[in-house]
Amino acid sequence: MHDLLIVGGRVIDGAGTPWYWADVAVDGDQIVALGRLTGAAARKTIKADGQIVSPGFIDMHTHSDLQPLVNPIYECKLYQGVTTDVIGHDGLGLAPVTPVTRDILIEQLSAWNGLPDYDRDWTTLTEYLDHFDESSTVNVATLASQGTVRMAVVGMENREPTAAEMTRMKAIIDQCMREGAVGLSTGLTYAPCMYAGDDELVALCEVIRPYQGFYCPHHRNYGVEALKGYQDSIEIGRRSGVPVHLTHCHLSFDINKGRVGELIAMIDQARAAGVEVTMDAYPYLAGQTYLHAFLPSWAHEGGVDGILALLSAPESRAKLQHELEVTGSDGMQGVPLGWEMLRIGGILGDHDPAIIGMSLPEAAERAGKSPFDFCADLLVATRLGVSGLAFFGIEEHVQAIMQHPAHVVGSDGITVGGQPHPRGWGAQARFLSHYVRDLGLLSWEEGIRKITSAPARRIGSLDRGIIRPGFKADIVVFDPDTLRATSTYEVPRSNAEGLSEVIVNGVRALADGQPTGATPGRALRDPFGRRHERHASF
Repeated sequence: MHDLLIVGGRVIDGAGTPWYWADVAVDGDQIVALGRLTGAAARKTIKADGQIVSPGFIDMHTHSDLQPLVNPIYECKLYQGVTTDVIGHDGLGLAPVTPVTRDILIEQLSAWNGLPDYDRDWTTLTEYLDHFDESSTVNVATLASQGTVRMAVVGMENREPTAAEMTRMKAIIDQCMREGAVGLSTGLTYAPCMYAGDDELVALCEVIRPYQGFYCPHHRNYGVEALKGYQDSIEIGRRSGVPVHLTHCHLSFDINKGRVGELIAMIDQARAAGVEVTMDAYPYLAGQTYLHAFLPSWAHEGGVDGILALLSAPESRAKLQHELEVTGSDGMQGVPLGWEMLRIGGILGDHDPAIIGMSLPEAAERAGKSPFDFCADLLVATRLGVSGLAFFGIEEHVQAIMQHPAHVVGSDGITVGGQPHPRGWGAQARFLSHYVRDLGLLSWEEGIRKITSAPARRIGSLDRGIIRPGFKADIVVFDPDTLRATSTYEVPRSNAEGLSEVIVNGVRALADGQPTGATPGRALRDPFGRRHERHASF
């Protein structure tokens, strides 16, 4: 007798093959049988009634580094059918840490992770990942984070590492890979990631090559020099001999309008030359990050206190304003900042919640200040605890990138703040319902491949992402006609609709459209079937 039997569904197996009628049997955490299983018995039978049965969805770029532990049911992902989140992105993950860097990261990343009352008692990556085992509805796979490692070894200084420091950084990254990391992320517009030169990054990427890891860059410029940023990332992969995954891959700002064909040609040429390039993108036109990320790189060297001092001193404050509004800071990708493109997403503490969701000019006018002065004062008052949405995307570019066969979906979702980006609640559902079903840009089979087997292959989880006997039982059942994202920029915290079942590691986390309370998620630490090692100390 099987544990679960899903009958009467249209299976889209994740491999890109045409759908077919089949029943799916599950024992423990594995799919054990597939086909017309007439006469099979099970402890629980789920009637799919013609709905689509597919592998659970994998969100390739998330900032779920802490929130699944704080909110174990994690409904924003559960209702979308996401069964695995990839974390540790943008070079700033939460492990491994020292007592000093733990406190720095808590403050620096508060706009991404919030400041929940949660005991961050880990030091190593293993200790951190242990917290996820059967503590959340979602699985997680993590990248090693270059900035987190550099912070522990070099600090926040803008300089090249010494030979001894370079050796130490390599050793820590090697340890992360042995503990189950799937690759190496960077965030080259964030401190201290931005202080690393390309030669340093090549040397660090060489460490991950024996583990079949991939390089996952948030590169140096998405504006004036966006195409150069992508080319530099590909060149780092070529020199180090590792695959390159271009995270939140977009070509935005008016200065780049009409140039997406150049980006796609660059990717195709690199792949033809033997560089394994893949990419993820979110199906929205706005981005989101912490608001002080738009400041120039030189402002970040002193950490939080250094930034606050610069924002408070008249001379440096005037210099910051000039770079933001006139010359274009490197934090704003070299593009002069149009304040109208920024919207306040979330604020830590009790600072005037009425401004959440306002554009910067609207909030500034309400306060009787210029947009720059309002922004600077807000950052000082909240100790940089402000996230912002930036509306700079180009729809035809979004569509062109998502139709490329090397593209997968990543939400880049931040799920804290008063009015965060809706993508944390809707990316996968919007991708399938709007771009696949409504616009017909992709077939259902290809769309589902992009959120199942393709990201599973990228992160080395070779036993997930396909409906097939012997694979892990991460499975969703949904109605293709009613699936939709309900989250909006105005009301982001609104769960997706249309899914009836979400099964994670063989356990029903969503049953008949309702959360069961089960938390069967795991930390996926064995990419490409290599055994991870445990370490007791940093």
